[in-house]
Amino acid sequence: AFSIGAGQTISMPYTVAYQSSLLQIKPMDKVLEIGTGSAYQASVLAQLGAQVFTIERQKSLYELNIKNYPLQGIAPYRFIKFFYGDGFLGLPTFAPFNKIIITAAAPFVPEALLKQLQIGGVMVIPVDDASGMNQSMKRITKISETTFDEEIFDTFNFVPMLNGTNLAK
Repeated sequence: AFSIGAGQTISMPYTVAYQSSLLQIKPMDKVLEIGTGSAYQASVLAQLGAQVFTIERQKSLYELNIKNYPLQGIAPYRFIKFFYGDGFLGLPTFAPFNKIIITAAAPFVPEALLKQLQIGGVMVIPVDDASGMNQSMKRITKISETTFDEEIFDTFNFVPMLNGTNLAK
């Protein structure tokens, strides 16, 4: 991982590939990504055929992506929609989503995001472990409105998922 500004880092390519594989993307899946960062993960998902809705809480990173993304040529721009906001709230207006991916260390699985996942949908989220130093990668499948299947995979280390937005430049 290396710095991309605003106190954030880009995940290692292995981590991006790992999370992407756990999502099991199918063409035209509607994916909510929490934590746009450099838009690398969003670009990978778009290349896999997903329609990506990505939220960034850091205003400077959001603006940089809006300004520069069409020039990057990494993925079809028309398949990625950028939003500035609080990832804990998701994008209820655009729900339900087939898949949800969180690219920051969540202190817990946000209820608002589980509600935005369609039945049969999959969420991949790194959740803080008991030590608070690492995160367990979880894949959560929504079985019904109140029932979820949870699988736990490897341990990772992400920047923290924070509430609210940050206007700092």
